[in-house]
Amino acid sequence: MTENPVRAPRPFARAVRPWSLLAAGVVAGGLLGGAYGVLKPRTYTATSYVIAVPVDRTDTASAQGFAQAYGRVATQLAVLGDAQMWAGVPVNTLRTSVQAETSPDAPMVAVSATSPHPLQAADMANAVARSLTRHANETKADTHVELLQFSRALKPTAPTSASPKVTGLVGASAGGLLGGLVLLVRPRRRAEETTVQASVPGPAVAADVHGQL
Repeated sequence: MTENPVRAPRPFARAVRPWSLLAAGVVAGGLLGGAYGVLKPRTYTATSYVIAVPVDRTDTASAQGFAQAYGRVATQLAVLGDAQMWAGVPVNTLRTSVQAETSPDAPMVAVSATSPHPLQAADMANAVARSLTRHANETKADTHVELLQFSRALKPTAPTSASPKVTGLVGASAGGLLGGLVLLVRPRRRAEETTVQASVPGPAVAADVHGQL
């Protein structure tokens, strides 16, 4: 009597259907991304603008060049050291929360500050812009360029950090991509799966001794 062949157990990566891996990756990534968006504190960003103006009102090229220089020094210790008094936060907080950007088309510097508190973000941006203006105008007799406040930072009304919906979508995309990579690197299924034969010898047929005698 012979038993039926017993198939060898397939590895998990082979046994799971491809669409199951993709679906699991999308669901897991979406859940993790959404949870990150919910648990991470919201942040607010406020921006103050200052503009460089030539003293003689004719040399606009010099104003553009000095605006680029002022943008680079806006986050230096000398400027932040004075700004901390008006912002009411330590220098380290300003250093990690304030950024300055310049425009290639206009002699303007944008000073942006980010904080979990909207009013504090506006205060930090205005404080750094005020300190930068003060330091720049101390040398306007030599540079012939004056730095003026163009627009004060206002208290932001909406957070700039990503919402849970956005982080969830990003997480779902990343999870789907990871699931696709797992499918690409998993071992290919062989054309014929290995089978384990468990056979038992059949019973011996009794010889007809009477016919041989």
